[in-house]
Amino acid sequence: MTISVLGAGAFGTALAISLARAGTSVTLWTRTPEHAAAMQSERCNTSRLPGVEFPKEISVTSDLETALSDTILLAIPMQQLRKMLESAPNLDGKTLVACCKGVELKTELGPVAVISACAPNATAAILTGPSFATDIAKGLPTALTLAVQDEAAGKSLQQSLTTPNLRIYRTTDTIGAELGGALKNVIAIACGTAIGAGLGESARAALMTRGYAEMQRMAQSLGAQPETLAGLAGFGDLALTCTSDQSRNYRLGLSLGQGNVFDPSITVEGAATARAVQKRAETLNIEMPITDAVVALLDQNMKIADVIEMLLSRPPKEE
Repeated sequence: MTISVLGAGAFGTALAISLARAGTSVTLWTRTPEHAAAMQSERCNTSRLPGVEFPKEISVTSDLETALSDTILLAIPMQQLRKMLESAPNLDGKTLVACCKGVELKTELGPVAVISACAPNATAAILTGPSFATDIAKGLPTALTLAVQDEAAGKSLQQSLTTPNLRIYRTTDTIGAELGGALKNVIAIACGTAIGAGLGESARAALMTRGYAEMQRMAQSLGAQPETLAGLAGFGDLALTCTSDQSRNYRLGLSLGQGNVFDPSITVEGAATARAVQKRAETLNIEMPITDAVVALLDQNMKIADVIEMLLSRPPKEE
């Protein structure tokens, strides 16, 4: 069996390495011929995962047509996913697994919905949960959620993607898995801002808890199952992303809190997701004050002191 991984960033490369170590033949696709040639000759992705050698089961290419197998992991940033799918050759009958987290800014759709819209005759899935690329690449134990609406397809895919260090849990709740992975990034920006501004660990804990309540409100209003958000795809990912500076979303928040400029070359899914989620919340008439605060900070419409006052002056309520 061959599995394709489209996207040779850190996460896509780490997944390819873990699968290849388990004996799976993996084709790793990158956009530029120069990057493909360098990885193929050096047997390492020196720009994203330096020092981690490729197993012999990995082949690298920049030719999209030859890269495609029956099972394709899409390690593409959320805001580029649609363009990637539209540029790919015939995807009918293939299994397409989103390995990105977020909400498309223009359409307010998650990755599974985008896959279904672009490739309606393919099987759409998402692989999500608390995971850092460096941990996976090092062979450290990591647990993920695989969401596929077709239960039989999910069982087969679960077997294919399980490796000695990747434990895969299965669900048919693609909406919950999509939203858990997307919404926690917004809360991570808020938590990073709190720590960067010196507001303390208690403030971070409060933001995580009340942010989780926001995640549940939106997810359930869109048909997600509460237990999905309580699992790896929601609470698990929230805990990891809000407490580690390995998270790009958390680091963006730190920069906001410290008043520093964040590196614009680094993709931070939570920034676009926050804006898309705010729009969706307004349509659904859902209160999401932490999301509103994050957007206000990103757009420089409010200062941190004003955001704190806004959140703390909300009317008292039951938990």
